[in-house]
Amino acid sequence: MTLMALCSSNLCIILGLESDMARGHQKFQSQQKNAKKQAEIKKSKGHDQKAAAKAALVYTCTVCRTQMPDPKTFKQHFESKHPKSSMPPELVGVEA
Repeated sequence: MTLMALCSSNLCIILGLESDMARGHQKFQSQQKNAKKQAEIKKSKGHDQKAAAKAALVYTCTVCRTQMPDPKTFKQHFESKHPKSSMPPELVGVEA
C-alpha cells in the first residue's frame, strides 16, 4: 500500500502531501502572468537601433580607429583613406 492510500484527504493536506498539486496551477498562472508582463515591457521599450548598429561594427581601422561592419568595407576604406600605409594582415586575402 502507498502512503496516499493510507491517509484520508484531510490528513494528507495537513501533512503537506497535496500542497504541490494546488501550487502547480498557481505556479503556471504566475508564470503566464509574468511572461505577459515581460512581453509588454519589452514591447514598450522598442528596438534599440543604436545598440544594434554598434554591435554590427566589428572591424576597426588600425590607423584612424574607424569601425566597419565587414572586411570588404574595411579594405575599401583602407585603400582609399590610407594608401601609403601597409595593408593589415587580416585584409590581405579579402576581395574589395
